[in-house]
Amino acid sequence: MSALALPKKVSQALVELTGEPREDVALVLLMRDYARHKLTEIDAALRRYEQKYGMSFEAYQRIWDEQDREEHYTYAAESDYLDWEALVTRRKRIESSFAWLP
Repeated sequence: MSALALPKKVSQALVELTGEPREDVALVLLMRDYARHKLTEIDAALRRYEQKYGMSFEAYQRIWDEQDREEHYTYAAESDYLDWEALVTRRKRIESSFAWLP
């Protein structure tokens, strides 16, 4: 295991934020809380797209891939598709990267 040297102010902030005096444990707690916070933000954004289009991204993606619709060629539709796909990808990455967190 490698040691991580933190500036004193960062160490103090970790203790203040988490209430945990051990830096390594405090850092894990902070990472866990941050991951949960980001997932909450992403889930809210995903729900907005699901409400807007009345379906999950997977269903929308199937339509996008299988049907050649004129509205798919608008800036708004392409932008929504790319943003929605990025949110789905980001969610998967966070879940996988932080699966080890308690």
